[in-house]
Amino acid sequence: MAVKLRLMRMGKKKQPTYRVVAADSRSPRDGRFIEVLGFYNPRSEPSVIDIDNEKAVGWLKNGARPTERVQKLLTVSGAWSEFTGEAAPEPYLAPTPAAAPAAAIVADDDGAEDAAESDTAASEEE
Repeated sequence: MAVKLRLMRMGKKKQPTYRVVAADSRSPRDGRFIEVLGFYNPRSEPSVIDIDNEKAVGWLKNGARPTERVQKLLTVSGAWSEFTGEAAPEPYLAPTPAAAPAAAIVADDDGAEDAAESDTAASEEE
């Protein structure tokens, strides 16, 4: 029996979520499976990938073949590098918004900013 690690579609119409499963290669996409290894939610920002690396590496060592998409997910989760013996990639961290410079935030105490704004508004009306 040839085992594949692949995605099994779940969720409502137009709102897919996926389970990462170990299944017989002859069974249909959403049919029988042997074991659930994790899940993948591509619709959230950033995408949620939750895979049990120990189970995945165990299946890979026993000869299971991942699909292309599952191999990418295993790479992100670190299971693929654990299986191949390579160095694990650094986890992706979403960039934080850059803080505005402190000089731009500080305003004059005497309200000089407000006076400058009202002068420009008056000149535009003329």
